Amino acid sequence: MINRGGSTMSTPKPKPKRQMHLGLFLFSTGYHPAGWRLPEARADGAFDPAFLHRVAKKLEDAKFDFFFLGDALASSADMQYQFPSQMVRLEPFTMIANVAAVTEKIGLIVTANTTYAEPYHVARMTASLDHLSGGRVAWNVVTGADARAALNFSREKHWDNEKRYDYADEFVDVVKRLWDTWEDEAFVRDKETGVFVDGSKVHAIHHKGDHFAVAGPLNVARPPQGQIPLLSAGTSERSQELGARFSNAIFTGQILLEPAKRFYAGIKSKLAKYGRKPEELFILPGLVPLVGATEEEARAKYRRLSELLVTDFNLGPLSERIGIDLTGLPLDGPLPDLSLSSKPGDEARQLVALAQRASGREDITVRELFHYFAATARGHLLIVGDPEQIADQMEQWFVEEAADGFNICPPYMPGGLDLFADLVVPVLQRRGLFRTEYEGATFRDHFGLTRPDNAFTKKEALQGR
Repeated sequence: MINRGGSTMSTPKPKPKRQMHLGLFLFSTGYHPAGWRLPEARADGAFDPAFLHRVAKKLEDAKFDFFFLGDALASSADMQYQFPSQMVRLEPFTMIANVAAVTEKIGLIVTANTTYAEPYHVARMTASLDHLSGGRVAWNVVTGADARAALNFSREKHWDNEKRYDYADEFVDVVKRLWDTWEDEAFVRDKETGVFVDGSKVHAIHHKGDHFAVAGPLNVARPPQGQIPLLSAGTSERSQELGARFSNAIFTGQILLEPAKRFYAGIKSKLAKYGRKPEELFILPGLVPLVGATEEEARAKYRRLSELLVTDFNLGPLSERIGIDLTGLPLDGPLPDLSLSSKPGDEARQLVALAQRASGREDITVRELFHYFAATARGHLLIVGDPEQIADQMEQWFVEEAADGFNICPPYMPGGLDLFADLVVPVLQRRGLFRTEYEGATFRDHFGLTRPDNAFTKKEALQGR
C-alpha cells in the first residue's frame, strides 16, 4: 500500500487463526484400566513394533501434532489393576528412534527424568534423535513422582519437590546451552584446504553450578530445530515456573472447565517475566474420548468397560475426592446429599456431573460413580458420546481458553484411537478447528514456533564479531 507521502508500506499480515493441537499419549493397552479386556482390544501391543508403527502412521494420516510416550523408572505387578499400560513398556528414546524411521511428519516426544540423569547424556540423545527424525523431536521434562525410583538408582529416598526442581532448572539450562555449542556454520568441510571445522564457531560452556560441572562442547552437531522444544507437566508452583520459563507445551490433568480456565490463564500470565509471549506456550490437558458412531453405542461401550474393571470397590479415595464419606453405603444405592460435601463451592456436584454425563443419566448409583473415577484415576477427563458430542466439548474448552489442544488418551487400543481419528477429527476439521494438512515437517512447524538463533552466534553478533 502507499501512504500519503508516496512511500511504500507493507500491509500487516493478519494474525493466524488459532488452531487446536492434538497429540497421542500412548497407553498401549488403553487409558481405561479394563480397556485391554475388550474382545477387539490389543493386550500385547507395547512390545510389538508393527503395532507401534500402525499407531504412529494412523496419527500421521490424521495430521496429529505428535506421538508421545511417557516413562517411569519403577514398576510392580500390583499396577495391573489401575495402570496396566504403565507397568511395563519400552524405553522412550529407543522406541521413538524406531518410530522415526517409519514416519515423515508426526512430531515425536521423548520423556527423560532429570532427577536420575546427566545433562550431557540427555543433550546428546535428544540432539541425535532430532537429526535422525529430521527435526521432529521434543523433550518431555519430568522430575519423577514415584518415590520407588530412588531405590533403583542407588539412593535411599526420592528427593523432595524443591530439590528436584532446583536440580531440573539447572539441568535444563545446561542442556539448552550444550545444544548451541556448535554453530550452524561450524562445519566447513573444505576438501581443498583440509579444513573440516571452523574452530571459532565451536564453543565450550564451562558450566559450574550448584549441581553440575560441564565443560562442553557437545559431540553432536546443533539439532535441526536449533533448540529442541520442551514440554512439562505438573501443577505445583515449581513445576508451573519451570514450564513458564522453558516449556513450549504443558500437559495437565484438569477435568473441570472453570479450574482449567484459571490454570490456563495463570500459566500464561507467568510468561512475561521470562520475556516470553502467550503464543509461545500451549496448554494441553489429557482427554479420554470414548467415541461411538452413535451416542448409545458409546454409552454401551462405557458400560461394558465398567463391568470389566477388576476392583475391590475401595471407596476411600473416592470419598476424599468428593468430600463425602461413601464407605458403608450400598454400592447399588443412590448417591448421598451432595450438599454435605466438605469440598469448596459446588465442586462435588461438578465432579459427580462428569459421571452422570458419561452414563447419560442423573440417577447414578455409588457403583456407577466409582466406575467413572476408577476409569480416570490418573486425572484425565473421560467423555462419552458420538463424534459431534465429543467435538462440542473439545471446542468449548478450546474456545473458552481452557486448552490450546489435547493430549488424547484413547480408552482402548487401537479401536479407541481409530474411532477418534476417523470420526471426530473430520468434525474438528469441518469446523475449522484443526488442520487438514501439515504446513511444515518439524515439531516447531506444527506449533508455529520459529527456529531460534544460536545463543553464541547472537552474543558474538552483538559484540561485533
